[in-house]
Amino acid sequence: MTEETATTPETGAVATGGGKAAVADVEEAMKDVVDPELGINVVDLGLVYGVHVDDENVATLDMTLTSAACPLTDVIEDQARQALTTGPGGGLVNDIRINWVWLPPWGPDKITDEGRDQLRSLGFNV
Repeated sequence: MTEETATTPETGAVATGGGKAAVADVEEAMKDVVDPELGINVVDLGLVYGVHVDDENVATLDMTLTSAACPLTDVIEDQARQALTTGPGGGLVNDIRINWVWLPPWGPDKITDEGRDQLRSLGFNV
């Protein structure tokens, strides 16, 4: 089974045949969402565990936080909604849902190599 893809001229984003965003494009757009405490995007921090885009072009994000007691959950949710649903042409997806998950627990081993480089440049020892 193959999917047709098209690049939207408004955003340059690749969507599948029915206007459904590609998971890779959603993940890339989530790099605009920055953890307010660390200043590194949530993808490179390893906080995004999974992405699913349904037939209505609604993205469900399985995400975690560095701490279950993080007081900035609303900030991250607002940034994610902004990154994915706004912009030229109305955004990459029609809406988002965040499924906050705590298992497996987040740890420094989830940080990407790019995230580690960014943290080192800020003076963190990772």
